[in-house]
Amino acid sequence: MNKTRIVVGVDGSDPSVAATRWAAHEARRTSATIVLVHAVDWDYYGARFDGGTILREWAEDRANATLADAAAVVGAAAPGVAVDRRAVLGSPVPALLAAAADTATIVVGNRGRGGFGSLLLGSVGQRLATHAPVPVVVVRGRPDVGAGAVAVGVDGSPSSLDALAEGFRAAASRAARLIAVRAYIPPTPPWGVDVEPVVYDVADRDAELHAELDEVLAPWREKFPDVATETLVAHGSAAGVLVGVSHTAQLVVVGTRGHGSVAGTLTGSVGLQLVHHADCPVLIVR
Repeated sequence: MNKTRIVVGVDGSDPSVAATRWAAHEARRTSATIVLVHAVDWDYYGARFDGGTILREWAEDRANATLADAAAVVGAAAPGVAVDRRAVLGSPVPALLAAAADTATIVVGNRGRGGFGSLLLGSVGQRLATHAPVPVVVVRGRPDVGAGAVAVGVDGSPSSLDALAEGFRAAASRAARLIAVRAYIPPTPPWGVDVEPVVYDVADRDAELHAELDEVLAPWREKFPDVATETLVAHGSAAGVLVGVSHTAQLVVVGTRGHGSVAGTLTGSVGLQLVHHADCPVLIVR
């Protein structure tokens, strides 16, 4: 990713620390600035009633302490990376989206607490993943993902082509190889009386899809000659295949929506399964 700023939602939880550490390494690779955002929806503590001023001050002090801890994580993981801290009173989604203006990337853990509670299991994470106008990275899975390939779900849709472009940039900055993944479910062999035969040979279809991937990859291979690439055509659901690949990858990249085997990558079941079950960080490209 070649963004100038990386916005990180922090709340002090272990997943938040993991997301902050991942973002720090990414910022060092791409010469980006880290923007740490902690949102406290202090109103739900009853701050609008008596004692609201005290509760608000307590919330602000807690937010500043959380941000200081997160800044220390960045300093330890990537010394020299510029850090901006923002404590925001209000809901986390608007806070993160406001901070992520001007082509930034949003990075979050797979779940949190406080203002970022149940980040991906509840409405906050789903709203970010579904509606953020910038790329969103969900950091989850193995604690050390420094090795492995960058895997990209490709189905030929405009969204998956955007994901492929981002995947090549990510692979280049990591000196990693890139795997272009196309998944599909072959037709079930017919049986019984008066059943039409299978309309295509699976081996031939696999070869066709490999050829299609090679054609899509060609201009990017020329632009990034140092990035080693391979294609993977696998039988099964897109979510199942990409989750399987995530066990050895260091990053899985998908678009927000596609067609065919990667249909509805974000707004449908595929993207949601990835952010819940992938074994490495997931980059969602808009």
